[in-house]
Amino acid sequence: MVDVIVAGAGPTGLMLAAELRLHGVRVLVLDREPEPTGVVRSMGLHARSIEVMDQRGLLERFLEHGRRHPLGGFFAGIDKPAPERLDTAHGYVLGIPQPVTDRLLGERAAELGAEIRRGRELVGVEQDEDGVTVELADGSRVRSGHLVGCDGGRSTVRKLLGVGFPGEPARVETLLGEMRTDVPPEAVAEVVADVRRTRERFGLVPLGAGVYRVVVPAEGVAEDRSVPPTLEEFRQRLRAVAGTDFGVHSPRWLSRFGDATRLAERYRSGRVLLAGDAAHVHPPTGGQGLNLGVQDAFNLGWKLAAEVAGWAPEGLLDTYEAERRPVAAAVLDNTRAQMELMSTEPGARAVRRLVAELMDFEVVNRHLIGKITALGVRYDFGEGHELLGRRMRDVGLRRGRLYELTRSGRGLLLDQTGRLSVGGWADRVDHVVDVSQEVDVPAVLLRPDGHVAWAGEDQRGLVEGLSRWFGAA
Repeated sequence: MVDVIVAGAGPTGLMLAAELRLHGVRVLVLDREPEPTGVVRSMGLHARSIEVMDQRGLLERFLEHGRRHPLGGFFAGIDKPAPERLDTAHGYVLGIPQPVTDRLLGERAAELGAEIRRGRELVGVEQDEDGVTVELADGSRVRSGHLVGCDGGRSTVRKLLGVGFPGEPARVETLLGEMRTDVPPEAVAEVVADVRRTRERFGLVPLGAGVYRVVVPAEGVAEDRSVPPTLEEFRQRLRAVAGTDFGVHSPRWLSRFGDATRLAERYRSGRVLLAGDAAHVHPPTGGQGLNLGVQDAFNLGWKLAAEVAGWAPEGLLDTYEAERRPVAAAVLDNTRAQMELMSTEPGARAVRRLVAELMDFEVVNRHLIGKITALGVRYDFGEGHELLGRRMRDVGLRRGRLYELTRSGRGLLLDQTGRLSVGGWADRVDHVVDVSQEVDVPAVLLRPDGHVAWAGEDQRGLVEGLSRWFGAA
């Protein structure tokens, strides 16, 4: 018997497995596919996900395989520069294909001791007071203390639980793929620039050696989007939208996606939880999907580990849904808005022009970038200091950087007074006495996910924060 079974070896499931292993939780990852996918559905990490990788000491690995890009132009493709002085040390987008992200997270999880089994399809789930029994397609059964469904928008775990997935079905569909063309790059760029004046859901992005990432609106909505489009379908749509098919040939992979928007009615049912696309689906506008799932895992990992270890305060595991479901709902709303702004209808184009004017005001631009990057996320921890509930940016200390002290996945008290104590919580919380010119509060208590659980200088208030988030002393 293992402590936790994670269904799905995508970025959410692998990030969660690594987070659980940081705390010694026995983890088994099951994925129905025999090999990792080569489909590049996501092309990068936004600022908050980059911070997450930095907090766990993974950022250098990602930087080796990625490329930094400016933050501007991500809200509905409206071309505005990123606002200055964002509240992060990582004010950029890291361009990195999803298969590379999957590989790096898989390596991390395996290094920490997670067991990953591919070609194992989950077909049944039963749970009782003591644990969860998972049935696989080959007839075998595996027992665990908890199960987390990270198995995508068509989640088997969610369906077996009977959790509702209300929302709106797809109204439009987009074709996506990687393929070759022998047309000169200058000619491709000229046509793309002309078409994108009125169609944001179109593009040919050069990947090198004559290979392009092709995005083009489909004619309608397919009955079954799990069936990939054909190369001829791409050619027809390219000719209809751009007046040329660019002579595309030799596809690496072909796919399609819609603008369906759905949110699970609940994220937890007893000992079974949902994360990533299993809990929420939305259009890829703004590149938020993979990032949202990774951040789900970052929020859930330490809480589920605390539950397994037996020190979780009452209700801690339920804060996962309480905190992350509203974040997903907000992402669904901003992607709905972005899709409207990318419509070719005259009314939508007029609203788009108005929003573009408003984004010239820095406060508006900053607000919208905060939504896309998740830097604006603040969990509701109640009344208190303005930092309460927000994630703490990386800051310089006398001994180095704050994020270098968060690699263990434990809580952390940054104490600039030298008078405070974590007492009976030293097995769960690190106490760092240091000074930073960038922190204007005497002390802050950080949860393992980097969000501020308490700020001040009073020992009594600190003890209340420790008890609330880290259980009994």
